[in-house]
Amino acid sequence: MSKSSSVRAIAGALDDRREESTSAAPRADSEELRALDAYSRTVIAAVDRIGPAVVSIQVGKGSRDAQQGGAGSGVVITPDGYLLTNQHVVNGAQRVRSVFIDGRTVDAELVGEDVATDLAVVRALASGLPSATVEVDEPLRVGQLVVAVGNPFGFQSTVTAGVVSALGRALRSRHGRLIEGIVQHSAPLNPGNSGGPLVDARGRVVGINTAIIAVAQGIGFSVPALTAQWILSEILSHGRVRRAFLGIAGRDRPLDRRLVRALGLSVQQAVEVISLDRDGPSGQSDLRMGDLIIAANDIPIDSIDALHRHLSRCALGEALELSVLRGTRKLRTSLIPRESARR
Repeated sequence: MSKSSSVRAIAGALDDRREESTSAAPRADSEELRALDAYSRTVIAAVDRIGPAVVSIQVGKGSRDAQQGGAGSGVVITPDGYLLTNQHVVNGAQRVRSVFIDGRTVDAELVGEDVATDLAVVRALASGLPSATVEVDEPLRVGQLVVAVGNPFGFQSTVTAGVVSALGRALRSRHGRLIEGIVQHSAPLNPGNSGGPLVDARGRVVGINTAIIAVAQGIGFSVPALTAQWILSEILSHGRVRRAFLGIAGRDRPLDRRLVRALGLSVQQAVEVISLDRDGPSGQSDLRMGDLIIAANDIPIDSIDALHRHLSRCALGEALELSVLRGTRKLRTSLIPRESARR
């Protein structure tokens, strides 16, 4: 083959490759556009479903009227106006207003609040309102698409999207109690998103946004829908959230390893009783200061948080059996929890 023939052959091969590359590019772009459109359609559909039920919460304190710009967000969950928001949004409010996406402003009233989970129930004083569905039956999965709707910095009906980053996180509330089962997600949140809904691809509420980490990016937290539904049920049924109360103050204390082995214990630390309320359930029991609580109804207890967790599932007025260590002896004592005076 001559030199000129070789040059023409090489040039022809390059032209063929350019044509293949040119024809492949539109196909790749088309696939990306189709994927983006599917994602966009999913988010748009979710927002269309939840958007009308999301409100801006405006609060007034002292002698001033409800402040303009909004203190937080909320989501209506019944047509007669019951809505969920964060407790810190309405804390101390003397007047509450709910502003809907269509511009309607509806006076509202605080029905009940729970500092321990940072949730509150408010009622917009109107009927026939758009409402959201709370999803408690279908478990979330890590990586699942979620959408947050709220009013960050007073910018009403702001939408952000992300994925479930982790499940089962725990956050300490301002009350000091551990909020468990928290949903961590990557939908960006800002001040003002508090109390707004986190929804799935079908626009169903799967959480109530409650916290952000100021120094981090892409880390938001939501109280799960199951917890929110329980808080709602307690407040609507009893006007408050009822929790069992023992009348003790305690602290976590590691156990001597030799004692753990000798008694065959399943815990490495216990709750030390450091004080007793003589007018509370503990005052009517055999508990003593210095006792180490290691189990409740035969369920191992290794921390104050574990004891709180167990008490949240206890029926009020029913006997609770505590296993305690007193010195080197293992004892059992019974007491009847009462409703805590703390909310």
